[in-house]
Amino acid sequence: MSSARQGGFWLRLFSLIRKETRQLLRDKSNLMIGIGLPIVLILIFGYGVSLDVRNIRLALVLDDHSPVGQDFVSGLTLSRYFEPLSADSMVDAEQMMKVGTVEGILHLSSDFARQLSAGHAQVQLIVSGTEAPRAGPIVNYLNTQVALWQQKRADRAGIDPSSGARVELVERIWFNDANTSTWFLVPGLIVLIMTLVGTFLTALVMAREWERGTLEALFVTPVRPTEVLLAKVTPYFGVGMLGLALCMIAGRVLFDVPINGSLPVLLFASMLYLLVALGIGLLISSATKNQFLASQIAILASFLPALMLSGFVFDLRNLPIGIQVISYALPATYFIELIRTLFLAGNFWPLIIKDCLILGAYAVVLLSLARVVTRKRLD
Repeated sequence: MSSARQGGFWLRLFSLIRKETRQLLRDKSNLMIGIGLPIVLILIFGYGVSLDVRNIRLALVLDDHSPVGQDFVSGLTLSRYFEPLSADSMVDAEQMMKVGTVEGILHLSSDFARQLSAGHAQVQLIVSGTEAPRAGPIVNYLNTQVALWQQKRADRAGIDPSSGARVELVERIWFNDANTSTWFLVPGLIVLIMTLVGTFLTALVMAREWERGTLEALFVTPVRPTEVLLAKVTPYFGVGMLGLALCMIAGRVLFDVPINGSLPVLLFASMLYLLVALGIGLLISSATKNQFLASQIAILASFLPALMLSGFVFDLRNLPIGIQVISYALPATYFIELIRTLFLAGNFWPLIIKDCLILGAYAVVLLSLARVVTRKRLD
């Protein structure tokens, strides 16, 4: 009797497992989450997360063209950590750093060789603080490079390095006088918050409307799809702008993050990005019409890339070329670059115009696609 009951247990269990397996295979969304999500996460974290600081773009201003000065900078040219670029003057180098072409400036004065022969020479280093996690390592790398050069020079002369001429690196941080990561992180957090509100929340709420049949009920009335979409988008646009205002107030009052750029330009750029995020959310909801699937796709398509691959935490120049291509296809990458520049550096119009045009193009394309997809679903 006991064996019969045990046999029935295994038969029922096998039947239930077979039923659940068939149901799982029929529901492609579950397969995508179960198989696709781990693959995406391992690729993002494996290729996208890098704490190494490499490919440091450094402007070299050599007022001293003596053999000693040339020998001093030769180590930077051969280093795998630096990408030195020549600048004719400090004015040119400062302009290169303002527009983001370089991350730092190394300046050798015209009397560098004379100072060195007198026993003590100074080299000026200016580092951009808009990316605080890189500023510190750049200074440390250059101090190490200076120490290695002094060691090699002493070895060639056959003297004790401690008794030879000393080179002092005089460093200065631009655009982040406090040299704090908070100034670097707060603008990026604004991007993540606007991404959540614009994409994730919109996709979720709109998908719920599709599930409940509310939108179909609206579409049988004389209202047009464009009117429905605008009516749905407008409240979340307001919520997103309210979140932006709260973040800016908190950043300024609580963390003393400066806003060196134009406030109207900052608001305009934020509006463009919010329209982009709303367009992504509308596309996701129209394509899935399912809350669970919409939430997962919104995380994979917007939030995680904005967090990991936009330059919010990890520098894009350290990533493989293929991942960099993906990163520069993300709207969040351009908004982070733009908002950090406006907060910390100021109004640099070539970068502002470029990023605003890119965000505007994304907004037009995504909202137009959302309108087309919705119309096709209604036909």
